Amino acid sequence: MLHTVACAALKSKKCLELRYDGFTRVVEVHAVGVTKDGNEVMRVWQVRGGSNSRQPIGFKLLRLDEAFTAHMTDEQSHAPRP
Repeated sequence: MLHTVACAALKSKKCLELRYDGFTRVVEVHAVGVTKDGNEVMRVWQVRGGSNSRQPIGFKLLRLDEAFTAHMTDEQSHAPRP
């Protein structure tokens, strides 16, 4: 299900708000795919929110099976970022 939401956000150029590692994050989806180990992932630019790395902004690779909730926002995504 999260795969579908992530792809929809990418296609519509909207941000996602999700719960990941106990933090609320707002992200711009840049790519959705599968690792060589079979894990679904998304490459995102985190716009704001918490992070275990204490870096609330920047590129992240997030596993879709580790996200608790996700929904598309009305906020415009600026993807692709350099």
